[in-house]
Formats: sequence, structure tokens, C-alpha cells
Amino acid sequence: MADAKVIPFDDDRSRGGAVQRPPRRRSAGSRRKGDPVLVREVQPLPGRAVQQDDVPVTREEQPPQKPQESPGGGLERRIAGGLAFLRRRLTGDYEIDDFGYDAELTDQVLMSLIRPLYEKYFRVEVKGIENIPSEGGALIVANHSGTLPLDGLMMQVAVHDNHPAGRHLRLLAADLVFMLPVVNELARKAGHTLACAEDAERLLERGELVGVMPEGFKGIGKPFSERYKLQRFGRGGFVSTALRQGTPIIPCSIVGAEEIYPMIGNAKTLARLLGFPYFPITPTFPWLGPLGAVPLPTKWTIQFGEPIPTDGYPPEAAEDPMLMFNLTDQVREQIQHTLYKLLVQRRSVFF
Repeated sequence: MADAKVIPFDDDRSRGGAVQRPPRRRSAGSRRKGDPVLVREVQPLPGRAVQQDDVPVTREEQPPQKPQESPGGGLERRIAGGLAFLRRRLTGDYEIDDFGYDAELTDQVLMSLIRPLYEKYFRVEVKGIENIPSEGGALIVANHSGTLPLDGLMMQVAVHDNHPAGRHLRLLAADLVFMLPVVNELARKAGHTLACAEDAERLLERGELVGVMPEGFKGIGKPFSERYKLQRFGRGGFVSTALRQGTPIIPCSIVGAEEIYPMIGNAKTLARLLGFPYFPITPTFPWLGPLGAVPLPTKWTIQFGEPIPTDGYPPEAAEDPMLMFNLTDQVREQIQHTLYKLLVQRRSVFF
């Protein structure tokens, strides 16, 4: 019906010619084209309220149109934000805490640099993020692997980008990190601090999320043949820290980092000369030079386990070696069990 052509009633060309019609008399209410239009107000009938249907509709009411943003509006905002960021950096109008943590630089620059590696290259899948509290201190304990400590950075992005509260993870790093030029400054800016009980307790007392990897260099520098086999968790210092602050311990299992640099050898003599705990030899490094330092694009899974509460213990529990040993073993076993479960569920190293 919408496509039909309307033929005027006085068009008789289809019947073979024009037909002469007698002129019609104009009624009082008719008008010719160009005559002025008289608008009369419609009065309601006595004793009857005006209904919506009684009001003659003269035009279709259109909803108010929202002003459309120009295509370059988003780009203009980003440019303005970037210029404002540069101005604050140049004038020193930004804040850092007493650990050197720069929240603005971390969110706008450092996270943006790491995020493509997290999303596109390693395609990290996160599970159990709901086990991390929305506020208050908590200690996240994870396995450590991969020859280079990329797992800590991926865990930091996983917490920030997936947690509903957008929480920041403050990692405890080895002293070697703070002895390297450039790396030292970047680590401080990203919120990392020295792996010692004093710094960890101060952060937990402030209600921060603190990440620790108790395996240390023993985990990150272990040979490929021992992948996903947890090393010793130190002497349980992280448990003592959690007990003193009454904060929960959240086990974290990371699958995928073990295969990014398959470590098939360790040049110990060269490591001692350079002051490193190990010097890795992989199928591509040092044979391919700088190209051999490119990690393999494995598929990662990070799972946060159920919290282990510590607020129910008395204050003197932090000095009980047997309790610390039991809790340390409980955390280690939970991480190891989850690693095995994730490995069984994994279809492929790269997919």
C-alpha cells in the first residue's frame, strides 16, 4: 500500500480523454489555494472533560534530539587530556606516596604499555576475581615462573582491569629489581616495593592489596623440566605478615608463564660475573640475539582462589612457628592443586 500511486478522482486521462465537468459551487467551509488559513479554538462540550482524542493533531510531535557529537570530539578530548597530563608532569603537579608509587603515571602510561601484551599477546583469562575483597588489605600469594618476571606484571593488570573496584596490586619485588637502572624507577612508579616484612605490613595496614611470590629466584629460574612444580615457599614470612595485620591470604595460580622462555640451561659462570642469580639459555636465546628475547605467545590463565582468613588468630600467633608452617603449607598446596587442575583443563599451550 505504501508504494501505490494515488490517482486524483478528476483525472480521466486513463479513460481516453478529458471529460468536461460542470463548475462546482464553493461551500462556506472550502477555500482556494493561497487563501489565508483561519485557526479556531476547539471548545469542549459542556459537562465533558477534554480527552486526549478530542485535541486535533496538527503535526507529529518529535522527541527532543540530542546534540550529536562531532566525529573528532573523542580525539579532541584525548588530546586535551594528554596535554593536561604533560602539563602536570612538567610542573610537578602530581602526587606520589612515600614508596614512590605514582598512580596517575601507572594508570595512564605504564598500564597502557603492558595491556596489549596482556590482552592480545598472552590473551590472559582471569578466574575467581570475586575472591579479592573490594576494600581493605589482603595478601595475594602466587607461583613464580617464566625466566623473566612477566607474571607479576600480568597479575597486576589482571587485578586492576577485572576487579569491579579497579583495585591496584602492590607487588613485593626482590632487591635485584631496585639495583638495575631504569627498572628501579619504573618499579617504584608502578607501586612495587622491596620484599621485606616492614614494607608489606605498612601497605596492608593502609588497606592495600599486596602481591608476593614466595618462590623468588628459585621459581622464576628453575629449568623447563620442572615446570609447574612449586619450589620451597621460604620460611613463611608472608604468613607472619598476614597474621600480624589480620588480613586474608588469597592463593593465586598462574598457568602459561612457564613456557614463554623454556629454560634448557643455565650459564652459572656468566651469571656470577654479571651478578645475576642465573643466566638463562633457551632454544632461542642467546642464539638469536635480541630476537631470542621475544617471549613465546602462550595462552595464560590466572585464577584467584578462596581467601584464607587470618583475623581469627590471637596476636601472638605470628610468633608460632608451627602455625606459620601449617598455613604456608596450606597455601602452597592450594596453589599446586589449582595448577594441576588448570593444566588438565588446558587444551593447548598456545590456544
